[in-house]
Amino acid sequence: MKSRGTVLISGASIAGPALAFWLHKFGFEVTVVEKSAGVRGGGYPIDLRGTAVEVAHRMGILPQLQRAHIDTQRVTFLEADGSRAAVVHPQAVAGGVDGHDLEVPRETLTNVLYTAVRDDVEFVFDDSVDALTEYEHGVDVTFHSGAQRSFDLVVGADGLHSGTRTLAFGPEQNYLRYLGYCFAISTVPNTFGLAHEALIWNTPGRAAALYAVGDSDDVHALLTFAHSEPSHEALRDNETRRALISTIFGDDGWKVPDIVAAMRDSPDPFFDTVSQIRMPQWSTGRVALVGDAAYAPSFLTGQGSSLALVGAYMLAESLAAHDDHTTAFAAYERASRPFVELNQSQIATGEAALFPTTAEALQARNHRLRDLTMSAPATGRPAHTALTLPEVRRLAS
Repeated sequence: MKSRGTVLISGASIAGPALAFWLHKFGFEVTVVEKSAGVRGGGYPIDLRGTAVEVAHRMGILPQLQRAHIDTQRVTFLEADGSRAAVVHPQAVAGGVDGHDLEVPRETLTNVLYTAVRDDVEFVFDDSVDALTEYEHGVDVTFHSGAQRSFDLVVGADGLHSGTRTLAFGPEQNYLRYLGYCFAISTVPNTFGLAHEALIWNTPGRAAALYAVGDSDDVHALLTFAHSEPSHEALRDNETRRALISTIFGDDGWKVPDIVAAMRDSPDPFFDTVSQIRMPQWSTGRVALVGDAAYAPSFLTGQGSSLALVGAYMLAESLAAHDDHTTAFAAYERASRPFVELNQSQIATGEAALFPTTAEALQARNHRLRDLTMSAPATGRPAHTALTLPEVRRLAS
């Protein structure tokens, strides 16, 4: 069968391999470039909810993800002194549907996606896109390695700090909406005796969480804090980040000193701002964006991975349905934007915020949590299922 065209995808995390999977099925020749030396690990838990579960089903990877589903039994919220404020069912916080929606280690999802498509498309690791030059019938791409190639289309699936977006659309600050928090996450030794549970400690403007996946020897630790927007130096430099965390949490109790010390000893804890990407459009010429690169919702919504999977399917389906890329990109955005924006809006603020910044709001949040039960909700949040996927069409293989 004649090729539908060549597509370069920048990014091999979630949206990139998912898009590659569907584009290959629809008859495109696909290359995926990833600046890391291989598929990125990182085993912290991520959620797949609502429409994203249907995408996984259509890809044939749902049984593998179901086997990897994390059986978290409870989430315990703690007061500043470590006493118990509330105990709730995990789905009561996440808004998912027990028995349908999934929570899996991130590295499980990335490995499953990569395995599903690695034999069908070209992967180029340890490289990245340095320059894009569009002409009438394609895009000339210069890679960091010095290689130069041409493609019919280019898609940025390279995350919140997308280099593809900067090259094609301009500086990140034009599209990044800072939500007032920074966070650090790391895997630390499970010296806390935790299993199948999460603990979330709060004081106004600061929070610490420990997440035990099963009965592992390690736990995932999270520190988050309200902060004026940090400088780029604070984001880039490990020592500056560690110093900032130590200063912010230096006088806190409970297990916070142990978490800070464990993160200090970690070779490279992940640190970033809690931010969204808001763009007036997701394509320009022959370049489009998908997933966090186009519409990061922030981890406060828990929908980043789900939007990546759904967006990848919708973009590929639109390219399969339309011979003209301009029409296809417009159709992708027209069909997907309401779903994306609804999920981006699912950030509680004020007294309903998960990480309140005032004592009054924290007290109100704990009171609200105590009204919840240890039973899973019967239905998830409407935003998670607000898009009906078009039927699979034009499969080429």
